[in-house]
Amino acid sequence: VQLQAFGGGLVQAGGSLRLSCTASRRTFSNNGMGWFRQAPGKEREFVGGIDWRGDATKYLDSVKGRFTISRDNAKNTIYLQMNSLEPEDTAIYYCAASIFARSSASEADYRYWGRGTQVTVSS
Repeated sequence: VQLQAFGGGLVQAGGSLRLSCTASRRTFSNNGMGWFRQAPGKEREFVGGIDWRGDATKYLDSVKGRFTISRDNAKNTIYLQMNSLEPEDTAIYYCAASIFARSSASEADYRYWGRGTQVTVSS
């Protein structure tokens, strides 16, 4: 099982990026999915989660209104649209698949993790 995140890069504060995460070897259309991030010297934190149908989402408070998580089960892909980026958003972003169908903010619910993608926001 592999998850791979794409779309990171260097962007100025106030800019936007869209991350994608694609699964190979199996489908995650029945699993809740999530995005996490880890900044240098900090613990990994939850950013956003989405249920299996894409109806229910959860977000870290500091990204509400700026980030949007979505999914396309036909493409076995989830997305994280990030707008109004701030230097504090700089981190490695990881996608993950939950063992549950619901959306979840708990890292313990996620079993499958992908390689991250670096997002750097300059001031």
